[in-house]
Amino acid sequence: TTHTLYYFSNIQSFIGNTKGNVSNISVFNLFSLSAVFCEDLRSSLYFVNASVQEVVFASTTGTSVPCPAAGVPPVSLRWYLATSEEIYDVPGIRHVHPNGTLQIFHIPPSSFSKLIHDNSYYCTAENPSGRIRSQDVHIKAVLREPYTVRVEDQKAMRGNVAVFKCIIPASVEAYITVVSWEKDTLSINAEMSRFLITSTGALYILDVQMEDGLYNYRCMTRHRYTGETRQSNSARLIVSDPANSAPHILDSFERREVMASHRVELPCKASGHPAPKYRWLKDNRPLEPDTRFRQSVTGLLIERAQSGDTGTYVCEVWNGYGNAEVIGRLLVKEALKVVVSPRKVKGSVGSQVSLSCSVTGSEEYQLSWYRNGELIYPSNSVRMTGQNRENLVMAGMAKSDGGAYQCFARHGKMSAQDFVQVILEDGTPKILASFSEKVYNINEFVSLSCTVKGTPEPRVTWTLDDEPVIRDSRHRISHYANAEGHMVSHLNISQTQVPDGGVYRCICNNSAGTVSYQARINVRGPASIRPMKNLTAIAGRDMYIHCRVIGYPYYSIKWYKDSNLLPYNHRQRAFENNGTLKLFDVQKDVDEGEYTCNVLVQPQLSTHQSVYVTVKVPPTIHPFEFPRFSIGQRVFIPCVVMSGDQPVFITWQKDGRPIPASLGVTIDNIDFTSSLRVSNLTLMHNGNYTCIARNQAAAVEHQSQLIVRVPPKFVVQPKDQDGIYGKAVILNCSAEGYPVPTIQWEYSKGKRTARPHVHPYQLFTIYIFLFFSILLLIPVPAMITSYPNTTLATQGEEKKMSCTAHGEKPIMVRWEKEERIINPETSRYVVSVKEVGDEVISTLQIMPTVREDSGFFSCHAINSFGEDRGIIQLTVQEPPDPPEVEIREVKDRTIALRWTMGFDGNSPITGFDIESKNKSASWDTAQKTKDVSPQLNQATIIDLHPSSTYNIRMFAKNLIGKSEASNELTITTDEAAPDGPPQEVQLEALSSQSIRVSWRAPKKHLQNGAIRGYQVGYREYSSGGNYQFSVISVETTGDNAESLVLDNLKKFTQYGVVVQASNSAGTGPSSTEVAATTLEDVPSRPPENVQATATSPEVISLSWLTPHKDALNGNLLGFRVIYWANLPDGELGEIRNVTTSKPSLELDGLEKYTNYSIQVLTFTRAGDGVRSEQIYTRTKEDVPGPPAGVKAATASNSVVFVSWLPPLKVNGIIRKYTVFCSNPHPTVSSEFEAAPDVFFYRIPNLSRNRQYSIWVVAVTAAGRGNASEIITVKPMAEAPARILTFNRTVTTPWMRDIVLPCKAVGDPSPTIKWLKEINGTPAPVVIDSRRSAHGNGSLVIRTVKAEDSGNYTCVGSNSFGSDKIVLNLQVQVPPDQPRLTVTKTTTTSITLSWIPGDNGGSSIRGYILQYSEDNSEQWGNFGISPSERSYRLENLKCGTWYKFTLTAQNAVGPGRISEIIEAKTHGKEPQYSKEQELFTSINATRVKLNLNGWNNGGCPITSFTLEYRAVEAPTWTTAQRTSLTKSYILYDLQEATWYELQMKVYNSAGYAEKRVKFATLSYDGSELTHHEDHSGGGEGLKMMVTISCVLVGIVVIFIGLLVLRRRRREQRLKRLRDAKSLAEMLMSKNTRPAEPINKQQQTLRMHIDIPRAQLLIEERDTMETVDDRSTVLLTDNDFGETQKQKSSTVTHTVHYQSLSQATGPLVDVSDARPGTNPTARRTAKAGPAARNRYASQWTLNRPHPPVSSHTLSTDWRLPTPRVAGSVDKESDSYSVSPSQDTDRARSSMVSTESASSTYEELARAYEHAKMEEQLRHAKFTITECFISDTSSEQMTAGTNDYTDSLTSSTPSESGICRFTASPPKPQDVSRVMNMAVPKAHRPGEATDPSLQEPPVAWGELVHLPPYLRMDFLLNRGMTCSGSSRGTASGERAAMGQACLEPQKSRSLKRPSRMAPPTPTEAPQANRDPAAQWQPGSAATLPHREGSELAQAAKLSTSQESLLDSRGHLKPSSNPYAKSYTLV
Repeated sequence: TTHTLYYFSNIQSFIGNTKGNVSNISVFNLFSLSAVFCEDLRSSLYFVNASVQEVVFASTTGTSVPCPAAGVPPVSLRWYLATSEEIYDVPGIRHVHPNGTLQIFHIPPSSFSKLIHDNSYYCTAENPSGRIRSQDVHIKAVLREPYTVRVEDQKAMRGNVAVFKCIIPASVEAYITVVSWEKDTLSINAEMSRFLITSTGALYILDVQMEDGLYNYRCMTRHRYTGETRQSNSARLIVSDPANSAPHILDSFERREVMASHRVELPCKASGHPAPKYRWLKDNRPLEPDTRFRQSVTGLLIERAQSGDTGTYVCEVWNGYGNAEVIGRLLVKEALKVVVSPRKVKGSVGSQVSLSCSVTGSEEYQLSWYRNGELIYPSNSVRMTGQNRENLVMAGMAKSDGGAYQCFARHGKMSAQDFVQVILEDGTPKILASFSEKVYNINEFVSLSCTVKGTPEPRVTWTLDDEPVIRDSRHRISHYANAEGHMVSHLNISQTQVPDGGVYRCICNNSAGTVSYQARINVRGPASIRPMKNLTAIAGRDMYIHCRVIGYPYYSIKWYKDSNLLPYNHRQRAFENNGTLKLFDVQKDVDEGEYTCNVLVQPQLSTHQSVYVTVKVPPTIHPFEFPRFSIGQRVFIPCVVMSGDQPVFITWQKDGRPIPASLGVTIDNIDFTSSLRVSNLTLMHNGNYTCIARNQAAAVEHQSQLIVRVPPKFVVQPKDQDGIYGKAVILNCSAEGYPVPTIQWEYSKGKRTARPHVHPYQLFTIYIFLFFSILLLIPVPAMITSYPNTTLATQGEEKKMSCTAHGEKPIMVRWEKEERIINPETSRYVVSVKEVGDEVISTLQIMPTVREDSGFFSCHAINSFGEDRGIIQLTVQEPPDPPEVEIREVKDRTIALRWTMGFDGNSPITGFDIESKNKSASWDTAQKTKDVSPQLNQATIIDLHPSSTYNIRMFAKNLIGKSEASNELTITTDEAAPDGPPQEVQLEALSSQSIRVSWRAPKKHLQNGAIRGYQVGYREYSSGGNYQFSVISVETTGDNAESLVLDNLKKFTQYGVVVQASNSAGTGPSSTEVAATTLEDVPSRPPENVQATATSPEVISLSWLTPHKDALNGNLLGFRVIYWANLPDGELGEIRNVTTSKPSLELDGLEKYTNYSIQVLTFTRAGDGVRSEQIYTRTKEDVPGPPAGVKAATASNSVVFVSWLPPLKVNGIIRKYTVFCSNPHPTVSSEFEAAPDVFFYRIPNLSRNRQYSIWVVAVTAAGRGNASEIITVKPMAEAPARILTFNRTVTTPWMRDIVLPCKAVGDPSPTIKWLKEINGTPAPVVIDSRRSAHGNGSLVIRTVKAEDSGNYTCVGSNSFGSDKIVLNLQVQVPPDQPRLTVTKTTTTSITLSWIPGDNGGSSIRGYILQYSEDNSEQWGNFGISPSERSYRLENLKCGTWYKFTLTAQNAVGPGRISEIIEAKTHGKEPQYSKEQELFTSINATRVKLNLNGWNNGGCPITSFTLEYRAVEAPTWTTAQRTSLTKSYILYDLQEATWYELQMKVYNSAGYAEKRVKFATLSYDGSELTHHEDHSGGGEGLKMMVTISCVLVGIVVIFIGLLVLRRRRREQRLKRLRDAKSLAEMLMSKNTRPAEPINKQQQTLRMHIDIPRAQLLIEERDTMETVDDRSTVLLTDNDFGETQKQKSSTVTHTVHYQSLSQATGPLVDVSDARPGTNPTARRTAKAGPAARNRYASQWTLNRPHPPVSSHTLSTDWRLPTPRVAGSVDKESDSYSVSPSQDTDRARSSMVSTESASSTYEELARAYEHAKMEEQLRHAKFTITECFISDTSSEQMTAGTNDYTDSLTSSTPSESGICRFTASPPKPQDVSRVMNMAVPKAHRPGEATDPSLQEPPVAWGELVHLPPYLRMDFLLNRGMTCSGSSRGTASGERAAMGQACLEPQKSRSLKRPSRMAPPTPTEAPQANRDPAAQWQPGSAATLPHREGSELAQAAKLSTSQESLLDSRGHLKPSSNPYAKSYTLV
């Protein structure tokens, strides 16, 4: 071992203050988390964070470096030096933490060690997965050392470029950064466009000016690690005028290194005149164009450098006077990246593994491989191939070769690595599947298999009873690999024999190990024992003896030794199941001998075999040890075998191998001993010696180590030496010995200066030491032994600095300041020297100190042997300069400041003071923040008040004092969210769904700005607050009081409300939650799960569930049960209701076996809630009552017919009827059964003239009912006629065929005659096409109508008597329209009530309510229960008109639609209060509007539109807000200008508009007195042109209207001509002589095809219809002159064929007034198709000359009353005629509401029918036409006793025909969706045709078209419908009609007293023949009698108007009094 001592004679440490930075870590590569997982161990290793390659830090701070590796399970982390030496802790210097972090502590310079503080380290991580090592990390500590930076003066020509460089010493250049440049005291920044600081820290001054030479330039630097700052000296720029010169290089480069993708700057700058030009070359070639290359002011700038950019760059510079160039080398380095593949390596023991390492980033690198952190070297099994050994191939992998494999690539200081985990599976064979013990028969096939896996592939062998299985013809062994790669081995045995039985074992082995499996196979046969071989056992070990039994079965196996049954001690164990005997710890004396196996084959038969066991004893070696020997000694070591069987063989080994002969070792073997002899020990004899003894039993060995010790001796001895002071001296000393000796040096002053010690080794506890001394002589040069490194001075005070020198004298000392020798004679510097002993002390005195004295002073000591200097840094301290403060960020409560520190006064800043105050306050009251950390250059002032203005200033402080105040800032803080909640939050429940919230603004000091709005949050109130708030934003009104109405809330629900105020900064805190409950309302849901059960024939039990609390909408008061009976005839029983407080009820007293409809509702204080769905429950059956009637009549001398009626109380389903016939003499009673639907029975074989008693009994499932009354009858030959049918009422729906039965018997058979009661007098029934009599006496009426109702008498007679019955036929028709009224309105709801009309003979089944918004075509509908009489519609729009109709339904179908009534929800359009002033304030540019004057009219305002403009401006400025605030401000107006202002305020009821003008003030505040005209004459001309244009426009519009009117008139005349021609054709083709009414005539029909409509024109004089039909095509020739009129009476019916409703609901045309567009009334989507079709008709009646005209009724239900003079004639009393599809009886009805129209208007309506698509489904009916002369008065043709259907009484001109169309009739709830219904006239609108068209003069002759100019129209012998007779019928007729004077009001109030309907017709009045009309003459209607006129006038004038003074409908007026006129 050679040691070198480095001795330093002079060690100097420079310790200074360090600031700031901790260690710097240079990161070259960032590695993503890469992990390697060991699947078998479920563990992993991985690297984390960055791959750190260099750590540089200041020695005064220290550093910590974490190990960048980790793993799972937790890893063991260790640190090593790059030389692979594991590091150890050095107290206070270096420490490795348990978590693997390496810490280097801060140290003084004297403790610096290059081994520790400037060395490369790496760490390792190890766990069961393996071991990985990190990249090398170079750790370097930087010592603080003195340095100065300099700037040299520069020269430049004006207009040229100047370059200043900061010159930094090379020793610290790598750590120093230029941070700034100063021009005088001003820091140079980017805003100085001519000054540029490059990336290298150079200062460029462009376009040099003369004034640039007036300034001093300094650079500021900062130490990257210690944080020290230095300021350079001041340099000047010498500026000269331009002079022609060659280029001179100012800035250049020689070499640059940059990482790829980074930016690099290659400087090249030159000066010269003229300005030089530049060109760049790369590798002597011009640069290729590349966007990454850019020539800048400083040189060449390369963006995103690439490896291809590496090369030599040449910058050529030239001008006209010469050239120059810069040559430099650029090296672009890429980060190394290593990837090892494959990523997953999984092999097995013995396999080969190949790895490949791919390196990118550099073509030059060194590559090395590591396994588990250890370097891999090539060997026989390891090969490395490739140019850089990048491929690693390893063969014959052992188990220990698994783990982490790493590939390291290194190039220079860069390195990279990657690693993979190599997993080696255990290749030891494993048996996966095997065979089991089994019994076979002889000759049975046996197949045994073993499936095994292992690596390498295992080999399988088979044994039987430990003997190999021999392959032969019966034993076959096969092997193969399955799909999983596992080895499968089969042993197949054919023709199995008894010897094949035994223990089979499959043995699987490979190089990794061996495994076996065994199981016994038994073969049936005689049992025996295989021959057994003698065995040898080893003493001390266990032994097994097997008794191999073949054959099966056997009973037992027992072992014997020396006739003793085993076991007989604890070392013996016998296994009887398999015959094995185990001997534990075999002993020779006891266990050796013969053993017998006895097998019991049968109970009395056994067999046995014996085996002899020999016990061998292994050798035993007596232990021995080598004593301690020294070199040259002799050795003798014996090896003695103490025991064991002979012979024994003994051998020796050294270090596991035979002892080579070259060592000179002698071995002597004698019997059981062997000895080892060495005559001369050397170092080669060191090692481990092993003695091995073998015999037949075993081999044993014993080992001992021989150590030969060598004393130490010097190989190289040190010598006396002379040294040079301060230089290194090498003292050599080398020693050898074994063990290796240790060398130590000792030092002492004196003659012998150094003594090396060589030690130790111990020889028998004696340590041997060698000593040697030398003398080192060193002359002492001049040295500075004492001086202050740094010293401080206060500006203006005196300062002394001393320096002590030592060395050989004489010594001279001089002082310098920054390399300038100080002249002691200067006024401020004084130098003094004195000697003290061997030392010289020199003192420099400065008085007084100034700022410029700061810097480095040096004292130089010089003698003959050398010189030394001491550098003293003098810092002159003073108070700092104030900082430059600026605003960084302003928030609501904070102001962030940033400041730039000025000169610190050469004393560290100890802190900053920040003062802030309110702008209006003084600095004495300022808020002061003192001692802000000097490390900060920014701070935040907190706890300020939002929206406030502050003044801020700063002071800097150091140990010397405090600076002046900085610049003063004035800042206003931002607004902040309010700190306080709104005040006085109050709630007021307005309705069941609305609450008014009112509050006041937050306190002023908590608003934190201008309040812009509020957030109102509300939720269902709960104590836990589980519900989320719904939030509504409200803009502020500007007032302190605010309010909001919350709508659409849940009913009777408690709500919690909070309010938050908001400004531009956000929302403030919530107010305390206030709760209020909405008002009660009716329940919105019915009871649930309504259950009904019939418990008896008269009782039904009900139960239900109470609705959820949320649906009750109030406090539950109880339940109401509504129920009614559904009678068998389809009618409804009485509707009843019962109230209960419990959710169950029993209904008793019910009808037996009756189906009941039941509904249940809940009710609160607000009223009844929603009813449940109807449920139907039938009471239980009971025995029926007696038949309602019984008749018996004789048919012959032996036959009696019996008839009966069903029981009145059926009480169930009639199963049969039993007819009893009893004869008293003798008493015989017979029973006859009749079917339940048979009510007649023929009893034959009776005795003549014998009296019989007959009665009938009905039978149900409950049993036989009560008997009917007993009828007696006597059969006889001459039986009088008797009718078996009973008097009763027959009810049938209309439009069906009905059979009126009349069964008569008698002898002879009677004849039947039918009579109908007409006006109280029976008359024979007319037999025609609808009425016929059958042979059985029944009367059949087809398609029954309302007029068919009445009493029908059937008379049966024969020669011996007669009989009659009366059947009352009641025809059920659809119900009459209900009387619909409005009872209550609110802002969002309308409540309707109604009075049902006549039910049409059938109970009302329900109602359909239709509603629509006024201007909407969409209709909604609701189905309503028949028991309801009111309904409330909710969620309607405020202040909106709605239309409503109601239709009743009965068993026949829907009835007539009620009058359309209108109602308006509360609320109206907004209005502006006249008491409020609109303008709050007006100035020159702003106007504040007072919007408090707007009243919302009761409906919330939805939007507010405001427009304004200057009077002369053409465009408006629009400002729209979603909500109306209390005020609004118009900004940016022009002064002294007139403005127009218009405002529109909208709500759901409409909008209101307000227009005003205003003028802004003048600049001096004066007002404009009037609207000034500033335009002069030009404006006047403009106004004249405008007026002229308006006039011309009016004229053009007028002319257009005239043309349009003319065209319309022509079109109307053409339509009238068409109508005339049509009528003339009708008259010409259908006129014939008058004939008696009852005479049968043919009816001529013409089918006329007209586009979009078909008219079927019939001639009807009789009720019989002929089927022939001809089609006549209308041509132009058909529209000719008027034809001559005929006087015969013909009824023409024009049928408008209604189409199926396939395209949608009907459209109301009643509102198509002149000037309106009927097409605009089109509806939206189509509704469901109608189920049947109806044909409406226009009927024009012309009377025969001798008879008066017949009048069609407008009523479809009651017979038409007759007027005086009319003849009896049946008339179709319906306004509609159904089609033959009678099964579809529920079709849309056509209302016959009266409306007025002249003949022109009628023709126009017809034209509309042709043209309008929507009218294809309308039903048209002309009910009357009257033409009067000048004295006639308007007459009404209505004959309905109920004036409800004739409420329209619009006064009109002479010649009025009534013509209406109505909305569709509802089918059912599901069929009326989206159904459109008529739009009603608004009250006050003119609907009278006389108001729309010029009225026809009453006195002039009315010229009519041919189809109206007929005597039946012009000459009517009738008066007002109410005749002068005083009869009740006449009175009722008068009350049922309306006779009005012309020009009266259109509306009538309904009469207070309603006359009941009369079933009879009023007789017609006699017609005056003289008043008959003659062709060609004028005719008039007769005058009314005075009494009639008076009565009509009384009726007319007594009615109250339905309108109020404003033209609106009175709430209490009759809403039915409306008409709908089709004009």
